[in-house]
Amino acid sequence: MKDKIHWVDHPLIQHKLTLMRRKDQSTAGFRQLLREISTLLAYEVTRDLPLTRVEIETPMQKMQAPVLTGKKLCFVSILRAGNGLLDGMLDLLPSARVGHVGLYRDPDTLQAVEYYFKVPQDIGERLAVVVDPMLATANSVIAAIDRLKNAGARQMKFVCLLAAPEGVDALHAAHPDVEAYTAAIDDRLDDHGYILPGLGDAGDRIYGTR
Repeated sequence: MKDKIHWVDHPLIQHKLTLMRRKDQSTAGFRQLLREISTLLAYEVTRDLPLTRVEIETPMQKMQAPVLTGKKLCFVSILRAGNGLLDGMLDLLPSARVGHVGLYRDPDTLQAVEYYFKVPQDIGERLAVVVDPMLATANSVIAAIDRLKNAGARQMKFVCLLAAPEGVDALHAAHPDVEAYTAAIDDRLDDHGYILPGLGDAGDRIYGTR
């Protein structure tokens, strides 16, 4: 399983995720913890961004110093819950572009239905980091990546908070070229496609609509 997804097991992430899982965690606390974890996940997913060197002058002397090269990346949020990951990631990379894919899950078929799509026109020249807190059935993520590829995206990564083994397998089968990152791989899905033990509906807990 871990050969199909990067499990980010940093102690700070694992501690904060435990606090998020608690059913009595407040909406404000859940939201803040998600922001903190998303910053740490952004650090991991950007570990291999390309660098070049430019000449700068320190108070002491001139030097060749490393800076990011090429187009800045684009975070692509799968609405609505994906927006909960954006703030923490933008804290780390404030100049990143942001795209949105609006999808909802049909309650009968569990298939993803698109209702909105907006990304930068030059998405093909950027690393697209797709974000959604939960990788459950993977239907929404697969649909979002399909749509991004059709729009010209050539380099993508996916970041989530929790993943189910079924979702990891489905995403890897559909898009083996897309690297995926998660803070935890849980046990399984229930009959309604929710992750167990999970943390409930991420969107409801982010926005206080549970």
